[in-house]
Amino acid sequence: MTEQSPPRLRHPEKAHRPDNAQPKKPDWIRVKAPTSKGYHATHKIMREHNLKTVCEEAACPNAGECWSQGHATMMIMGDTCTRACSFCNIATGKPPEALDVFEPGRVADAVKKLGLNHVVITSVDRDDVEDGGAEHFAMTIRAIRKQAPQTTIEILTPDFLRCDPSVLETVVEARPDVFNHNLETVPGLYPEVRAGARYFHSLRLLQRVKELDPSMFTKSGIMVGLGEDKMGVQQVMDDMRAADVDFLTIGQYLQPTPKHHAVDRFVTPEEFAAYEKAAYGKGFLMVSASPLTRSSYHAGDDFARLRENRLAKLAGA
Repeated sequence: MTEQSPPRLRHPEKAHRPDNAQPKKPDWIRVKAPTSKGYHATHKIMREHNLKTVCEEAACPNAGECWSQGHATMMIMGDTCTRACSFCNIATGKPPEALDVFEPGRVADAVKKLGLNHVVITSVDRDDVEDGGAEHFAMTIRAIRKQAPQTTIEILTPDFLRCDPSVLETVVEARPDVFNHNLETVPGLYPEVRAGARYFHSLRLLQRVKELDPSMFTKSGIMVGLGEDKMGVQQVMDDMRAADVDFLTIGQYLQPTPKHHAVDRFVTPEEFAAYEKAAYGKGFLMVSASPLTRSSYHAGDDFARLRENRLAKLAGA
């Protein structure tokens, strides 16, 4: 008899907090349902190439806007994560399949057909794979470079927590244009929000990328509305700058289902503007802070500004 995989859980029970009522969603957080031709064209290309997107799997509120413009964040290494973060809507459990060696080529072909100027590649956590999927990321980057050499590449990686530290070199040596790894929240909330991860490990990963390649742009993001306070957010900003992170994103956490971590509150647009101003004051080259900001939201336009800001800073120096 073969061993059966444990069931995939999309709504981790441990994240259920029935004592915390969901606050009413304000008008500034509402988005329109996707209906455009561009949305359906992007959807068709993704299905034809048997590709997953974090836009769908994580129920991103910006999917309609981004897909209408031909933008999508492609998710490699399957759709089952070996972690069970209480904020995330991606299915969790034991991945049913090994990594697909043909996936990098399919991703590259889709990037070419979509005519993307900038692409974001992310993944689930694959703690069942020895290198955490580092070589798979590298293969995908190289495949895109071959088929779409004009496309700039941004990767949003897992933390490679259970791997030899040297696996990070495999990814950096493939030369993505932007290396993104999200801290997600303040360190005090990690036990209940990101229990399988370690705050200072993730921070050190970002710092190590800069040590390996000082010219590579690094990026990280957090969610607010999980129960953090303003001083905690400011400390995360300081920690990121100490690790020489270039680009910061801050967005409103939205509870995917009643069984996920509850929304503590909805942060106002004015508070986001204050965070953005403070972050620029701390030296970030690029900051995106708004209720609907996500890691890959407007990533291509933001990358263009990121390069311009670096050149302006170097010219000033």
